[in-house]
Amino acid sequence: MGFVGEAARSAWQAIKRGFGRIGGWRTVLAVMLVGVLLASAQGHLASSRWLDLLLIVPLAIGVWRGSPVWFFLGLALFFPFSPGATRYYVENFGILVLIYVMLGWGLNVVVGLAGLLDLGYVAFYAVGAYAYALLAQNFGLSFWICLPLAGLLAAFWGVLLGFPVLRLRGDYLAIVTLAFGEIIRIVLINWQSLTGGPNGVSGIPRPTFFGLEFKAEGGFADYFGLEHSSIYRIIFLYYIILALALLTNWATIRLRRLPVGRAWEALREDEIACRSLGINITNTKLTAFAIGAGFGGFAGAFFATKQGFISPESFTFWESAIILAIVVLGGMGSQVGVAVAALVMIGGTELFRDLEIYRMLVFGVAMVAVMVWRPRGVVSSRVPTIALREARRIGGDLVKEGHG
Repeated sequence: MGFVGEAARSAWQAIKRGFGRIGGWRTVLAVMLVGVLLASAQGHLASSRWLDLLLIVPLAIGVWRGSPVWFFLGLALFFPFSPGATRYYVENFGILVLIYVMLGWGLNVVVGLAGLLDLGYVAFYAVGAYAYALLAQNFGLSFWICLPLAGLLAAFWGVLLGFPVLRLRGDYLAIVTLAFGEIIRIVLINWQSLTGGPNGVSGIPRPTFFGLEFKAEGGFADYFGLEHSSIYRIIFLYYIILALALLTNWATIRLRRLPVGRAWEALREDEIACRSLGINITNTKLTAFAIGAGFGGFAGAFFATKQGFISPESFTFWESAIILAIVVLGGMGSQVGVAVAALVMIGGTELFRDLEIYRMLVFGVAMVAVMVWRPRGVVSSRVPTIALREARRIGGDLVKEGHG
């Protein structure tokens, strides 16, 4: 095993040196841009060349800035119009992956940045979903009004969870958060007068495009003179969750650079040293729980409006385990790593759904392999939040994470 690991590291270093000699990402992205322009000129991309700009413009910005992030953003924007992107793949691949990316980024605030091991994150996902469903049905509020309310309610429950666990760390914190997730699920099952019990809540209103509903007559298609198709609603939902995921990523990056974000990282490294520096541990933990829960509530509200039906069966411990696995395998504290892990874990299981039981076997073997060869996650390097002159990447083995 040691020989294989050394060989893999040597091969990786050789690849990095070769990559640097050809000019790095700027050269690679420039070649991709030329290929995309040629494919667009020949009409091999979207049905309309105007839609090709969704891929061309971010890719050109990526060449200018030398960053591959813009290329992946262009792929995300262009995905619903890419060749072969059917309704099934946009809904069950694109939208589903983005939901788990958003959930992973939300949990990454708690586990990756603050180092608080949370096994009950699905509870906030459920609170957001039921908050939107009940507010929309009982008070007739629109999706755009219920969305922030669902996030605020989930953040409130995050604070309620944070108070009892202020003095807990490690395994004890994990057990309490696991119990909290199960308590929420059991309450949803037994409070039938409010939540519908095991039968759940159905007939949840769908979001509208500036008041235009996606229906057969007098809706979005008729207003713009288009042929009626259900794909318009799916594409609209795709861009909503893409915008929510990007907002989550932007907010997390900005918060990490603020004093509260640096306090989270100090708490993750050493709570005792953090106290000795005069940092308010109570506020630091509560803000981490609240903000992470808020992002989960946003994702839950979107899940409810996408499905049109929710029940307690959608919010079991298995969901918390999947989200935590995405954060751990991607690299705790790494935004890019979490996105890659969500794409591989969720997208991979959907693409290989036809393999039935074998896909879970492959999924388990892949997780074990990652933990053996990349124990700190797929993206294990870290960029310091604050640097005097140049922010240099450091290895993940120098970061103490997830010890709560």
